[in-house]
Amino acid sequence: MSAKKDALVNIGGFLATNKEDVYTEASNWVVVYEGLHTYGGLAGRDMEAMAIGISESVQDDHIRARIGQVHYLGEKLLSYKIPVVMPLGTHGIFLDAKRILPHVSQDNYPAQTLAAELYLDSGVRSMERGIVSAGRNDVTGEHNYPKLELVRLTIPRRVYTQAHMDVVAESVLSVFENREKIKGMEMVYEPKYLRFFQAKFKKIE
Repeated sequence: MSAKKDALVNIGGFLATNKEDVYTEASNWVVVYEGLHTYGGLAGRDMEAMAIGISESVQDDHIRARIGQVHYLGEKLLSYKIPVVMPLGTHGIFLDAKRILPHVSQDNYPAQTLAAELYLDSGVRSMERGIVSAGRNDVTGEHNYPKLELVRLTIPRRVYTQAHMDVVAESVLSVFENREKIKGMEMVYEPKYLRFFQAKFKKIE
């Protein structure tokens, strides 16, 4: 569980299991990588903030406002005829990059391209969930080709206003209106692990 999301803090998280052998193994590894198992590398203040955040995050008013903000963005994009995954979610909106950029082949990374175009247009940081995230086949070394090419617009809790959602929607619309000019990207650097975090790309002109 990532505490940076629902627990309203800027760091940390936890692993929960009802299997004692998994707990024991995880406890051993956390000492190696994060610190003593009782705090997992977190400072006391961060653990206290997480406890308060978990309590606040289940309050009805907070949940109602949280979902309302996500749906505000989603409904605005739908009014612009932007292809998004339906039904609308509760923590973010997923843009359908295959439908937005049907002329960009998966080998030219349509979701990664769409995420980059949004950033260039407005500074909005999104997340690719497509062929880059899918990685490579362990046996053949070839790309895994997922059915979906998505761009995730995840909205942090208690950070942005309605005006910010308008900026995001207008940026998506701007990129959508100029989609025919977008040709995709080439991967120019691929790390051994977690390429969706560390790979480098070059825009096809």
